[in-house]
Amino acid sequence: MISPSDALGFLEEAGCAANVIRHCQVVSKKAVEIAVAYRESGRDIDLDVVEVGALLHDIGRCRTHGIRHALEGVSIAEDLELDPRLIRIIRNHIGAGITRQEALLLGLPESDYLPVSIEEKIVAHADNLVMGEDIVTISSCIQRMRDRGMSEVSITRVQTLADEVGTY
Repeated sequence: MISPSDALGFLEEAGCAANVIRHCQVVSKKAVEIAVAYRESGRDIDLDVVEVGALLHDIGRCRTHGIRHALEGVSIAEDLELDPRLIRIIRNHIGAGITRQEALLLGLPESDYLPVSIEEKIVAHADNLVMGEDIVTISSCIQRMRDRGMSEVSITRVQTLADEVGTY
């Protein structure tokens, strides 16, 4: 597993803007906080994967700020030969994931982009709780989704994810 400082170096080398790197740092801190609480409830989790995966989740924003940033991030992570668990976090972090049908509507390759492992789920949830560099509540996140005209199916998925990993 690479170190957090290595992950920050990859973000810089990829050309991520300073505000993107700061966002990733806040998401990582929040994700670790959630993961620690999750682990304290007696469940198994890899804190290193959560911390580093959260730092790298938006590495694709060095190429685009659109929905394809996750796929661009996967491409970068694969070129760096990163751990497959980190690559899955990068791939599946948007919202609470994207179904195969939603992917087609969004112009993404036909596939499910849903977080599966608890580490993937926690990073996706932590990302939902960070707007820029500010921590927000899950209700604020959901209101923002409604304001943007997101589907109720997507909103329900975000709430279900929050309920599963904890709204800490």
